[in-house]
Amino acid sequence: MISTDTVSPGVATKPLRAVGGFFALTLDTIVTLFTKPFAWREFLDQTWFIARVSLAPALLLAIPFTTFVVFILNILLIEIGAADLSGTAAALAAIQIGPIVDVLVVAGAGATAMCADLGARTIREELDAMRVMGINPVQALVVPRVLAGALVATLLFALVTLSGLAGCFVFSVYFQHVTPGAFVAGMTLIVGLGATVIAMVKALLYGITASLIACYKGITVGGGPQGVGNAVNETVIYAFMALFAIDVVMTAIDVKVNQG
Repeated sequence: MISTDTVSPGVATKPLRAVGGFFALTLDTIVTLFTKPFAWREFLDQTWFIARVSLAPALLLAIPFTTFVVFILNILLIEIGAADLSGTAAALAAIQIGPIVDVLVVAGAGATAMCADLGARTIREELDAMRVMGINPVQALVVPRVLAGALVATLLFALVTLSGLAGCFVFSVYFQHVTPGAFVAGMTLIVGLGATVIAMVKALLYGITASLIACYKGITVGGGPQGVGNAVNETVIYAFMALFAIDVVMTAIDVKVNQG
């Protein structure tokens, strides 16, 4: 006989409490951001750490992602006699794929490291000890990590875009025999300042969101070392989900602003 037991209220409201806790941490982070003193040393350490673990994977991912798209498009453009538009395709691919590659690396490398670090501190009760000593963990640990993630994501976007364009140039000019001058001249036909700014804002929002998710999962972890591992996995999943939500919203804004 099928059981007709209802789901307990605690289980049913757990996701809602998690969402509320995340937005509460976000608000607390925004408020604490303007509270002195600022943890400059922690900010610099986290910036260097995230940049160090994210730079090489981001550059190695950007080149094949963008060049593959442009390589396929160039085949079509050459067939219809429009090879001069290869630079346009490269710029469009780099500006659209760049932020996605950026957040994949930041979420997969930087955010997971943040979550593991804060999770280990939580299960060792270091955060409780900080509160007893009158130190706000959000001010000392969360704010520097969120700002570091935002800064690195924005800077990585520029490097990812440049490396993607360089790879597209090499493949288009030296392998598909596109004229170098035509490639460079076509880069600004569709992609302008507005699209570039929107893409940079995307990267900034990706970095902030992934860092906030990592910090929230880290400081609310439970269940010992296994809980830390679960929190790290959930950080990656939730960061990717947030990526698509932000991408949809920002793409709609891009279309409205630049093409409306």
